Amino acid sequence: MEQHSDGERDDARVPPDESLDRPLPDRVRRRVVALTGEAIGDLTVAELPGPLRQYARFTPQRRAKFGGNAMAAALESDPVFRRRVAGRLRDLVTELAEAVEAGRAPAAADPVDVAALAYVLRPPGWVKQVTAAGEEAQRAQAEQAGEETQRELARLREELSAARAAQRAESERARGEGEAARKDLEAVQRKLRSAQSDVKRGEAALRKLRSEMDDQRSAHAAEKAATDGEVRRLKARLAETESALEAGRRTAREGRSVEDMRVRLLLDTVLDAAQGLRRELALPPAELRPADTVDAVEPGRMSPKDVAARALSESDPALLDQLLSLPQAHLVVDGYNVTKTGYPTMPLEKQRLRLLGGLAVLAAQTGAEMTCVFDGAELAAPVLLAPPRGVRVLFSKPGETADELIRRLVRAEPPGRAVVVVSSDREVADGCAAAGARPVSSALLLRRLGRT
Repeated sequence: MEQHSDGERDDARVPPDESLDRPLPDRVRRRVVALTGEAIGDLTVAELPGPLRQYARFTPQRRAKFGGNAMAAALESDPVFRRRVAGRLRDLVTELAEAVEAGRAPAAADPVDVAALAYVLRPPGWVKQVTAAGEEAQRAQAEQAGEETQRELARLREELSAARAAQRAESERARGEGEAARKDLEAVQRKLRSAQSDVKRGEAALRKLRSEMDDQRSAHAAEKAATDGEVRRLKARLAETESALEAGRRTAREGRSVEDMRVRLLLDTVLDAAQGLRRELALPPAELRPADTVDAVEPGRMSPKDVAARALSESDPALLDQLLSLPQAHLVVDGYNVTKTGYPTMPLEKQRLRLLGGLAVLAAQTGAEMTCVFDGAELAAPVLLAPPRGVRVLFSKPGETADELIRRLVRAEPPGRAVVVVSSDREVADGCAAAGARPVSSALLLRRLGRT
């Protein structure tokens, strides 16, 4: 059976219907929590309610700070815990506790301490004691607030008197400064009127000078315009003269170089053709030998049957090989005509790369000169392209089509040279044939490239 202290037995005799009908005053509650925090330091952990055991090792100040709500709730709801706290408070503040339990609290005692002890000890009439002590604490607090208000009011009155005095002094000073400023303003206004008169005279003189300057500028502008016109006319005549002179020099140089190149190329073609003809016909040497008069078939000589076999179809890729085997043969390809016939779905860049790769292989196989022409009229910027070995790549200039560039290339060749033009465009083929070139279709070149 649980043993109770004297305080616990005394508290048990308190009528059960005594209870507060209002919350504890804030100051009384804080004092109750502080006294409880000091008291439970001497209690064991087992004697504490569960919610308060976590604060057992705290200092009284930390218990009041962190466990105040829990201690207040335990005092209100746990009579056993309250009796244990009351017993410890009788030991801590014995005289005041006895006086509170006897109902004769000392007049010099703090009403807050009396109310806090009465709330914990619960002597008969404790509710009245708590209420009276709370009211006394409120009165004391109100009196203290009133005194502080009076002191604050006195301080504000002193500050108001000082501010009024400073305001009067400031007004006097401002009045003096205003009078001085008025006098200065009058002097400034007199100077301003004088300056305005000077400005008006200056403006009149300035307008006169501007009028004279405008007249001079107009005369100078007319004179300069006439001079500039004469200079431009002379420069134009000089530029025309220089252009004509340079064009004459360039034409002379180009005429000589082009003619020299055409003659040289034609000579090489004639020499290669003569050598090829000698090999083709197996011509005997200039000096006959007895053995040369013997009738027989010599190696490499073609029989009538072989000559008939050389007539190839226009769609046979071997025809292109025969044409390119001619001496100094030149193959001119209409680039986009071939690529759009063979692989039109690919982007233009990949079309060009695929065609040029095939032409490079064909050039390496045949040794013929090869020129691939693309239409450059629609290009927004120069094409970054490294021509493959053995293939010349040309784009037409703005305002010129690839067909026109091909015809100019054919006309640039000397008569007698073997020039083969690859294009399925009938207008291009007819024009090149009229200029002495041999046209073939784009499909023929594509079939030949498919064999490489």
